[in-house]
Amino acid sequence: QVQLVESGGGLVQPGGSLRLSCAASGSILRFSAMAWYRQAPGKQRELVATIISGGSKNYADSVKGRFAISSDIAKNTVYLQMNSLNPEDTAVYYCNIKQYGNSYWGQGTQVTVSS
Repeated sequence: QVQLVESGGGLVQPGGSLRLSCAASGSILRFSAMAWYRQAPGKQRELVATIISGGSKNYADSVKGRFAISSDIAKNTVYLQMNSLNPEDTAVYYCNIKQYGNSYWGQGTQVTVSS
């Protein structure tokens, strides 16, 4: 069983940046996919960015060129660098890791973009 803990959320002004972290309690060396999702109030959870084993990365159209997903396997951590933030990015951000047929979720971290 792997537990995930997200951190790094907060309040930021439009145009600002944040770096989210997702720390896993155990090894994620054999992951099949790592991802960040987000859910804004009154909306469905949406996929923001993924890394697939082998290194391929994919992004939602709304964040391409602004967000970057990365990982440090040695630290069992996944990151989401978010630049040029705008109010539409306000949401709770969730980390998801799939490994050995299991899907693990963190508790979420709030990101609020507002002046």
